Amino acid sequence: MNSFLKAIIYGWITILVLILFSSSLLSLVVKFTTISEFTLSYITLTIGLVTLFIGGIIAGLKGKENGWVVGALTGGGFTLLTFLIQFLGFNEAFSTQQIIYHLTYILAAIIGSIIGVNLFINNRAS
Repeated sequence: MNSFLKAIIYGWITILVLILFSSSLLSLVVKFTTISEFTLSYITLTIGLVTLFIGGIIAGLKGKENGWVVGALTGGGFTLLTFLIQFLGFNEAFSTQQIIYHLTYILAAIIGSIIGVNLFINNRAS
């Protein structure tokens, strides 16, 4: 398996682990506090952006080059998986708001991957 595909898989695994961990933590917060739905929507958006950013960094570190492509495929794979679960499981397509969220998630993964590639380059040069 080439390093390009391996980098994307590492990014996806990182995103999956972080999403599962943060979802568990968030479910405890919802159960034991009186958090409003409005606040919860912004918290989940922030968690998603940070998670895809970190997944992009890991993918960029593993990919070592073409950070924007690795990030786009990492974020795009997450979006595709989310869409397939929603469409096949609930028979609903993305709403306009969800499309904007997922484009932002992909952008976060791209930025993270670009930073990850540059962190690799800076570590190699030292």
